[in-house]
Formats: sequence, C-alpha cells, structure tokens
Amino acid sequence: MYQIDFEKKGHIYFMGIGGISMSGFAELLNKQGFIISGSDQKESTLTKHLESVGIQVKYGQCKENITSDIDLVVYTAAISKDNEEYQAAVNAGIPMMDRAEMVGQVMKNYARSIAISGTHGKTTTTSMVSHIFLAAKLDPTISVGGILKAINGNLRIGQSENFITEACEYTNSFLKFHPTINLILNIEEDHLDFFKDLKDIRNSFMKFTDLLPENGLLIINGDIDNYQEISAHCKGDVLTYSITDKNCNYAAANIAYDSLGHGSFDVLENGESIGHVSLSVVGEHNIGNALSAIALSRYLHISMDVICEGLKAFEGTDRRFQYKGEIHGVTIIDDYAHHPTEIAATLEAAKKYPHKTTWCVFQPHTYTRTKAFLNEFAEALSKADKVVLASIYAAREVDPGDISSADIMELIRDLGTEAYYFDTFEEIEEFLLKNCVTGDLLITMGAGDVVKIGESLLGE
Repeated sequence: MYQIDFEKKGHIYFMGIGGISMSGFAELLNKQGFIISGSDQKESTLTKHLESVGIQVKYGQCKENITSDIDLVVYTAAISKDNEEYQAAVNAGIPMMDRAEMVGQVMKNYARSIAISGTHGKTTTTSMVSHIFLAAKLDPTISVGGILKAINGNLRIGQSENFITEACEYTNSFLKFHPTINLILNIEEDHLDFFKDLKDIRNSFMKFTDLLPENGLLIINGDIDNYQEISAHCKGDVLTYSITDKNCNYAAANIAYDSLGHGSFDVLENGESIGHVSLSVVGEHNIGNALSAIALSRYLHISMDVICEGLKAFEGTDRRFQYKGEIHGVTIIDDYAHHPTEIAATLEAAKKYPHKTTWCVFQPHTYTRTKAFLNEFAEALSKADKVVLASIYAAREVDPGDISSADIMELIRDLGTEAYYFDTFEEIEEFLLKNCVTGDLLITMGAGDVVKIGESLLGE
C-alpha cells in the first residue's frame, strides 16, 4: 500500500473532489503544503471554495486530466472502475487509494484521533464534540460531513494533537482508519446494497472496535442490543451512555423540552448528578448524541461548565432540522433523514415544535434502501399529519423497475395517514402552495435534492 509522505509534499489528485469529505481533506492537505488538484462532474459551492484557496478543479472527468506530474490519485466510492479518469491513472501506473485509506493515513499524524460512527447521528455528534473542544480551546482539526457555522464550513485545521472526524461503515471504509477513540452511536440495518444483514453490520463494528490501541477508548450506546458483544473487542477503556438505562456510565434524568422542542436534562455520571445541560437542537435523539459527547469530554477532563457552553452554542448543521424560512405563515424545515429510525426521530421532534399541521415531503434515497425498508418507511412517515412523496433518488443505483414511491404512499394510506405522490418537484410545489395554510410546518426530508423544493417555495 502506498504511504503518503507528509515530509515530502507531492501532487495529489482527487477524483470527486466536490464531495463533502473529499473537499475538506483536499483543503487540509493543501494547507499542509501538498499540491492539490482534482475533478468533479459539476461546479458547486464546495468546488468554488476550493478554487478560491488555489486548488485547481476540472469539471468533467476525462483521461486528459491525468498528467505525469501527479504522484497520487485519491478517489471516492462513487468512482466506477470504468471511469475514464480512473482507467487513465491505472494505465499510467500512478499510485491510487480510496478516500477512506487517505483519511486513515491523515489520522496517523495525530496523537488523539477521534472517530465518530453509527448508523445515525454522526454529523450532529461530530459537531457537538467539535463545539465542546472549541469551547475548551483545544484547537482541534475537524472534518465534519456537513456545513458547521462555528468553523464556517466542513473543515477546521488546528495545531493540536486532536483530530475529530466521522467514520462511516459503508463499504467498511472506517476499517481503514487509525483511531485512538471510537464513538459508536447506534447499529442498525442500513446500506443493504453492501452488507448482507444486521449480523454482517455488527461484525463490521466489532472489527472497527478492534482497531483501538491498548490505551484507546470506546464510547458506546448502552441501548444497542447486546452492546457487550461489540465492546468486548476493545483493548482499552470502555464507557457506556444511555437515555433509558441509569446503570450506564452516563445517563440523562429530568428530561424536558422548551417551546421550540430543544431538550434539557440532568447529566448522571455513574449514577450521580453532575450538572444540567440545555441544548439548542430538537429531539430526544439529540439528547443521546449529547450524552456521547459528554462522556468523551469528561474522560478528557473537560469541565461541565465548558461542556454546557459548547453544547448550548451548537444550533445544528445544514440539513439537520434546519430552519429554511417562512412563506404565507408556513414554516419550512429541511432534514437529511433517510432511514426509518431517523425519520421517526425527526417527526417525533417536530411534534414539540409549534405548528398546526405537519407536512412531510419525503424523497426516498436509493432503490435498494426503499425496497428493504418499505414497511418501516411507511410506519415512520405516518407520524406526520400529511405526507407527500417524491420520486426515488437513485444516487449510485439504476432503477430496477420493481419499486416506487407510490408503493410507500399506498402503505401510508393503509395506516390511516393522508399521503400523496407526484413525479416532479414542480407538481409537489404547486400542491403545497394550494394546500398548506398559515401555522403549518413543512419538512422537506431525504438525502437527495429534496431540499430544492423548500428553497424554490422560498424563492431562493
């Protein structure tokens, strides 16, 4: 395996440089003195930012982009082996590695590398930890899978030993990381286009835990079914947290919500109350995310005053119950939820938000996930008062022709909830303008481009 030489700054080419993670690491390595260039299919806010800091970005991926001065090619999982650029790099004999391997090699340069994993909540928890570290003046390097206002983007380059990043299980990419601290937020069925079943996913998390050194730390959600099977693979320390189990190392008591659905709670450390935390984000799921961040922070001897300050300052990242605006008295929120558990958590949180009727405009993400969780999607979405479904966002997949958003619509109707399906965003927008009334809450939801519906309604 090719090893990046962090002393000798070569030329690294990023295939898919506009991705949220790839763009961040491209900028990080650029600031460390490497020559960085790359390509993507189209211009975006992220690619324009990269160009503003001196990184050359080529639009469209063709073999002519691969030049003899490139020392290493880094590519995303979305790049197929028959991609013209990919083939050109192979034929030229240029060393190549995927994004996860590159991230793992970067992590080796930090004495404290914190990897935040789980089926849900990675971006939010990474952001919470980041806010606490910033409040504690620990000067972390941060890579987050969303735009975080506190760092004006998805990347912060610090000068300390602290590195904070998300760790995704898809394609076992996090098994190429080199963490000293792992957070495991939850383990559920997902990415079944890669994993065989839940047992296969759990096995991946066991291997992830195996990566920790003897002086490492695992923080794991005690509400994960038989979490001990996972934690037994940790050679270092283990801390547990739970919203429901007071026997875990960290737990929440006296949970309450304000008029906007923001949670507050007493923190129990080994059964004893050590402080009261008030959040600026909604939902019970974020209380769990906060507990994991608190467990990590307390292990590192950060005071509760600083922890409270950092968590209170966190008001969410882009596309996580993000307030977009108001039109004709209708509040528009956007959320990235694309798994049934995430959808249910977001819609439960919405119940505590001031509104008359909750409209959920949901865009399923990938045919594989839609087919695997068809009934679960219907059950989760039925927590809304009214549901509007967009066509499935294909992402990396080809339409198999045997699954449609209309299938979810029929199941939602069977559960007694109003549901509608339209082929185009334009039809959805027209329907919403006719049917939403003052005081309603409209949530656009999904990991695709459904956010465009709310933005179009707001005239953005």
